[in-house]
Amino acid sequence: MYMIGKMNYFLGLQIKQLKNGIFINQSKYCKELLKILDMDNCKIMSTPMGSGTYVDQDESGVSVDITKYRANSKESHLTAVKRIMKYLKGTSNVSLWYPKGSICDLFGYSDSDYASCKIDCKSTTGSPPHHHIKDLHHYI
Repeated sequence: MYMIGKMNYFLGLQIKQLKNGIFINQSKYCKELLKILDMDNCKIMSTPMGSGTYVDQDESGVSVDITKYRANSKESHLTAVKRIMKYLKGTSNVSLWYPKGSICDLFGYSDSDYASCKIDCKSTTGSPPHHHIKDLHHYI
């Protein structure tokens, strides 16, 4: 693989390389999602989910348009997604900052609560609990 110039956008991440470090964020991706869901003018929420909120299969719930939201989605799932999107709208301009010369490791976490799936107690993504991106400091 060859690098031609500075990387600006990769897998939904915006990367801004400056003389004194690197900013990484997902503001463009979040704004695109908000527009697709027709939520670009929605109000902002301070948390992604309410305390005590739990999303499960909801077999008795009212179905929504599966061509837009995939699988067997119910109104309860759509409500949860909209809440998350309202949270992301308020945090979309938050960036990670890696100062030049800093020595750091970047860890990504996903599906950290394997057994909370009420249906089959399995991971919802099939991913290990974290991924370690080694030697990020070589790029900063």
